[in-house]
Amino acid sequence: MLRHLTSKIKATGPISVAEYMREVLTNPVMGYYVQNDMLGPDGDFITSPEISQIFGELLGIWCLSEWIGAGKPSRFQLVEFGPGRGSLANDILRVFSQLRGALGGAAVSVHLVEVSPKLSQVQAQCLTGDQSQVSASEDEPVYRQGTSTTGLPISWYRNLDDVPRGFSIYLAHEFFDALPIHKFQGTEKGWREVMVDIDPDEPGKLRLVIVPAPTLASTQLIQADEKRRHVEVCPEGGVIVQRLANRIAEDGGAALIADYGHDGTKTDTFRGFKGHKLHDVLASPGSADLTADVDYSYLRRMAGATVACMGPVSQKDFLKNMGIDTRLQVLLRNCADPSTRAQLIQGYDMLTNPLKMGERFQFFTMLNHSRLTRPEQSKGGKKMAPVPKKGPAPLPVAGFSELGLS
Repeated sequence: MLRHLTSKIKATGPISVAEYMREVLTNPVMGYYVQNDMLGPDGDFITSPEISQIFGELLGIWCLSEWIGAGKPSRFQLVEFGPGRGSLANDILRVFSQLRGALGGAAVSVHLVEVSPKLSQVQAQCLTGDQSQVSASEDEPVYRQGTSTTGLPISWYRNLDDVPRGFSIYLAHEFFDALPIHKFQGTEKGWREVMVDIDPDEPGKLRLVIVPAPTLASTQLIQADEKRRHVEVCPEGGVIVQRLANRIAEDGGAALIADYGHDGTKTDTFRGFKGHKLHDVLASPGSADLTADVDYSYLRRMAGATVACMGPVSQKDFLKNMGIDTRLQVLLRNCADPSTRAQLIQGYDMLTNPLKMGERFQFFTMLNHSRLTRPEQSKGGKKMAPVPKKGPAPLPVAGFSELGLS
């Protein structure tokens, strides 16, 4: 990978941080995500669904709650971006199975957006056992299909555009933080892009440089009222959010984005992880995960007025609003094994402790505008504006409002 990048830079000059991330993470031959199963204790990082089953269970409840809040449509697509090992989807599908009565006769299907063939195998094993088949042709939009252990159809796609239209709940857990970012530095001459170049003193090493002239990205991607002196922008994330917003506005549904993030306040968050430790982003490219915190203020701006946005709220607040304390007590009450009890308590602490994942992890949602308005009144077949204080108030959006237990 280093040889590949240095020859590229020698041929065309410094490359953007976005191009560097894209090559290092998703190059079809040598990319980190293409080559590795990087999750879990033996990998480079552990995600919340790997830490505790409660996390996925509560997200399953959130999906059901939003389906109910939308009026229980007859078709219900669960779409997950970058599903990791399939742990989150597995926990959610267990909830769907246990609450099958609440789903009525809704036709539920699962749609996974995954670029890594290797991870799709891991996911298929987790979710279907041996009940999945790979498509005969690589050009097929659905490259793998199967049936979950709970009897639901599951399909795999390389990108969102291939996922069928229709009412959908979209989940993106630790997905946006791996999308390529551009980095910019404010200078006396205006905004300049930070790029990756070969170190002239050590030709076998890479370094970050501020390029002297403006680039297309530095002239297009910075807001006129930007107050920070160093900014990271993820245009790919912005495009995905716009596509999601359009789908939610036209077909109904909601998106839940959960990631390390901030609301337009942080500056330099680009970092690498290898063996659960921080790793120099430019050292041995392709051997470590690269990530940058999600700027939710940018995602909100990209979504525009197409959808209603809520958040970000901290993971601690979201999970407490979803009833994690009550769920933990139920599990502990039904569990006699001391090591399992200790594991449950440790997982709860990892997820909610402000010094661990509780504050750094943030939740953000996009909803169809109709979700937050009272049902429309109709007269003689004509729709009228929502009438205040008539008809039932919309359900609160779970996780983003305080939980009231009666």
